[in-house]
Amino acid sequence: MDIIAQEFQTPGNIGAIARAMKNFEFTHLVLLNPKCNHLSKESLDRATHAKEILKNAKIIKNHDDYDTLIGTTAILGTDFNLQRNPITPEQLSKMTFKGKVGLIIGREGDGMRNEELGKCDIIVTIPTSKKYPTMNVSHATTILLYELFKNSKKEKVGDSIRHATKDDKERIFKLVNETLKKLEFATEAKQNTQRLIWKKLIGKSNLTKRELMVLYGFLRKIK
Repeated sequence: MDIIAQEFQTPGNIGAIARAMKNFEFTHLVLLNPKCNHLSKESLDRATHAKEILKNAKIIKNHDDYDTLIGTTAILGTDFNLQRNPITPEQLSKMTFKGKVGLIIGREGDGMRNEELGKCDIIVTIPTSKKYPTMNVSHATTILLYELFKNSKKEKVGDSIRHATKDDKERIFKLVNETLKKLEFATEAKQNTQRLIWKKLIGKSNLTKRELMVLYGFLRKIK
């Protein structure tokens, strides 16, 4: 799993995340459009013995090549804000992924925006006090990595099962869109809601390749 730091502005936070990654045996740090120097003295000092993670960090402009994207948010939604309908770190840790997986840590200031969360397969949030829900990004990352590490040491049922790839999911999303266009909705907004719900259901369900193909066959018959 890649840990993707999105548009970070503070080198120290990047260094702290690198340190947490080493604590919990994560090695791939990715910087999405960084706004600071991740190899500055501040960052290297905060990383302590995880400097190699910083030095090997990859800088990217987008995350289009990931099979599964996991977004993060501190702001919980309602039934009507489908973008912010997350799972907990513990629930995430029990899921099995195949292919290229990225865990996005949102901006230090305002986190991930609705349209960015909409591109993610899964959204995760850390339960905190409603009086002050927002955590420092490095502290939040540490909790997420701890939960993932803790459960990675347990044998997971289904490790040998083939899971749906990004291409598989894109193919079924395309079919969902084609099917929705043929159905009558009172408004375009209702059609868009259906589209978003399908995307979230498929992302959260972490479907196997076989399950996705059965669903694909069903939708083709409807179409």
